[in-house]
Amino acid sequence: MEGRDPVKVIKEAVSKTLVFYYPFAGRVRERFGKKLFVECTGEGVLFIEANADVSLQQFQDSSSLQPPFPCMDQLLYDVPDSDGILDSPLLLIQVTRLKCGGFIFAVRFNHTITDGIGMAQFLKAIAEMARGALAPSVLPVWKRALLNSRDPPRVTCLHHEYDEVNDVNDTTITLDNMVQHSFFFGLTEISIIRKTLPTHFHNYPSAELLMIFIWRLRTIALQLSPEEEVRLLCLVNLRTKFNYLPLGYYGNAFAFPAAVTTAAKLSQNSLGYAIELVENSKAKVTEEYVKSMVDFMTVKGRPHFTVVGSFLMADLTEAGFEDVDFGWEKAIFAGPAIGKVGLVPGLISFCIPSKTRHGEKGIVVPLCLPAPAMERLAEELDALLKI
Repeated sequence: MEGRDPVKVIKEAVSKTLVFYYPFAGRVRERFGKKLFVECTGEGVLFIEANADVSLQQFQDSSSLQPPFPCMDQLLYDVPDSDGILDSPLLLIQVTRLKCGGFIFAVRFNHTITDGIGMAQFLKAIAEMARGALAPSVLPVWKRALLNSRDPPRVTCLHHEYDEVNDVNDTTITLDNMVQHSFFFGLTEISIIRKTLPTHFHNYPSAELLMIFIWRLRTIALQLSPEEEVRLLCLVNLRTKFNYLPLGYYGNAFAFPAAVTTAAKLSQNSLGYAIELVENSKAKVTEEYVKSMVDFMTVKGRPHFTVVGSFLMADLTEAGFEDVDFGWEKAIFAGPAIGKVGLVPGLISFCIPSKTRHGEKGIVVPLCLPAPAMERLAEELDALLKI
């Protein structure tokens, strides 16, 4: 692709890909009962072309390229009145040329249309079209009726991820004095953490281990009241768990069962205790549980998941963002660019595949916390990893 303009190539590829993913060019509407639907208006998506008088090296620290990144408001410009759920463009894409010859591809999407895995599928399709394909290798499948509620809806399971919890201790994190920082975990760091586990957990998946480890460490750092109820919402990918979602399905296909305990129990017990909690909650995600969850959301009118005392982590190590290649080889970093995504700052984080400047592979976890809590977490982490 040498000598070609990435902006022109990608813009043309987006246009071609939208022929296959045409719902992205429409708008979300709402009908009676808070039911959402996509009106395929063909209005298109927002695409921004930009130039930056900086090089890629200026975004890197001494070890690797990881969030938070400076100037995010310029690398993904927030077009006024474009970020609504209803009646707004479903995609905002910006391609920024750098003076070193590289470029930054940034995207914001409406989460009612797709999830992370679905977005990775869409971006891979754009990349294939940019490299000259006539059609995506994986054709998109809409079929949202596969996850429709039953008639009549029947809530048959408990869904603690949607519990209504009163914040009696006023523990909701605010924007005041918030800081962002990313932590890199290579094979050495993960091995040290793994050694603290009971023997039967020694082969526990690395990303899931880190999610639970960070949940516990974060809870300790926040210094919550001992009796405060805390919960970890772990995303379960329904595509791999059940066989009724076809290849190419790009709608939201996940559940996030809640592992619930108190701050004292989570902090004072071992990491193995936390893993048992999470495993027990994930085991509840049966086909009936998913149907009950969909029915629950219908009955309750699209409720927001529990915010008070909650922490949601998503494993992106298998999503495939790092495999997106527009023709200039794979990205140096591919994943969420900030650690404060969501309704409440610091509520959501990710496990992102990463690589240091020296080629060491690992996982980056971006966090957003009040400054004192971030300092305590960093100190606790440093002490644990020196054992």
